[in-house]
Amino acid sequence: MSTFDKTGLSRRLLLAGGGAIGVAATIGAAPASGAGRELPTSPFTLGVASGDPDDNGFVLWTRLAVDPHAEDGMGGMPDRVFEVRWELAADERFRHVVRNGVATARPAWGHSVHVELHGLRPDAWYWYRFRVGRHVSPAGRTRTAPSRWSNPNLLNLAFVSCSQFEHGYFTAYKRLAETDPDLVLHLGDYQYEYKAGVYNIPGGNPRDHEGPETETLANYRQRHAQYKTDPDLQQAHAAAPWAVVFDDHEVENNWAGDIPEEPHDNWYDRRVAAFRAYYENMPLRRTSVPKGLDIQIYRRLQWGRLATFHMLDTRQFRDDQACGDGYQTCPEADNPARSITGPEQEAWLLDGFHRSDARWDVLGQQVFFAQRDQTAGPVKKTSMDAWDGYTASRRRITQGWLDAGVRNPVVLTGDVHSHWAADLKLDYDDPTSRTVGSELVCTSITSGGDGKDTNPTDNAQLKINPHVKFYNNQRGWVSAKVSQTEINADFMVVPYVHTPGAEAHVKASFAIEDRVPGVQQTYLRPVDPAAPGLRSTPDEFGDGYYGDGSPTP
Repeated sequence: MSTFDKTGLSRRLLLAGGGAIGVAATIGAAPASGAGRELPTSPFTLGVASGDPDDNGFVLWTRLAVDPHAEDGMGGMPDRVFEVRWELAADERFRHVVRNGVATARPAWGHSVHVELHGLRPDAWYWYRFRVGRHVSPAGRTRTAPSRWSNPNLLNLAFVSCSQFEHGYFTAYKRLAETDPDLVLHLGDYQYEYKAGVYNIPGGNPRDHEGPETETLANYRQRHAQYKTDPDLQQAHAAAPWAVVFDDHEVENNWAGDIPEEPHDNWYDRRVAAFRAYYENMPLRRTSVPKGLDIQIYRRLQWGRLATFHMLDTRQFRDDQACGDGYQTCPEADNPARSITGPEQEAWLLDGFHRSDARWDVLGQQVFFAQRDQTAGPVKKTSMDAWDGYTASRRRITQGWLDAGVRNPVVLTGDVHSHWAADLKLDYDDPTSRTVGSELVCTSITSGGDGKDTNPTDNAQLKINPHVKFYNNQRGWVSAKVSQTEINADFMVVPYVHTPGAEAHVKASFAIEDRVPGVQQTYLRPVDPAAPGLRSTPDEFGDGYYGDGSPTP
């Protein structure tokens, strides 16, 4: 762990931000290219990132942009290739450089850089940075996973979702970075597609999107660049490696497979553009380079024998939502032919269960897995955009981990703009049926505005769905310590996001014990009636702000 100064910020994090520039000034013996000297200002306005660690490497990322908000999506960069020097060190002052090289930033890929490294030591921390001409990037910190056959004692995991730039400041990203995570999972809605003035919170949005609704490659590149200029997001990316998956808003609200939210002529072109921009702006391996309409985003990460992360794609291959996108009473949701993963991904996941020798099998995915019935009594009203709209698909996956003898199945979820914890069942209609897994749901970084501190016992869904154990409608993330004996999850919240600078605290803590499926509450902070939180409107089901992500009517 880093030592902390009197400001409460770790010295390592200060180096990972703008304070790293002076230290990094020695990178390389000469400018990387003649073109680099022509840039009047630094092209590293979007920060740096790393991702998808394994036990011998990871991906390093940056994207060059001297004018991030340029409408053509090219970041104000000249229409030419740039050579980008990169450097990897075993210490934060780069006294022990272990790898270096030159990557090519091409206009065709938005001047993005993906350096995929192999042959590094397992279970080791590294620092990295980039240079173009005289301009040097901030430094980032990353790490390899433990050896595939090792049994690590602890993983400090964080997972997040739903960062709507307009709805507030990314303070939760900053506070997350200060906890020194080993790995960050982003479970979708990294950016939102709306133009300014469409998706509003009561009292007005604290800040606005640049440009129109994202439909073209230029639009998506500009939007990603606007998000990446946020200093709190940059700090979170520079603190640890990320593993990312998208949900709907990276393309368009509530899209499903080949079907857009509403019919329009440019849907396929829009999807191609969104996938290309997503890859350009994320620390993904070359296996995720999009091929036209398709992108390979579901994949596995190993953390020794401690945990296997099955990162899912619940958008690209799903059947269309039954009976519409919202909360419905819908017999078609139970159609056994319907799938949220598609048959190929489902077979891949079930095979992964059978092959796994991990202590914890973790599904990193986008939408609520457990049943959430909105009405008391025999008639169900559930979300068609979540696994409730694909009940046979959910049952096959759940039965699959039981048949495979998965030791500890845990589902991590985003999307609904509020914190939840739930026991997972094969039969949700029988409260006495055995618990067969656990679900932890993180709230949004900003989406929905401030939110408000809530007493979980006041939520009607917890009474209707006794397998659901916790709810809170504030912004934040989940920090989880994964050990050999249990997962201890802290539901972290910030009291407001309409202005920057809020401190974070633990709202509740839950434990999942080894070989004991289900969640056990270990701490709950009482509601503070004086706490701020008026700049949001919960929907009628307590999801924080229209859990499907749609704008207010």
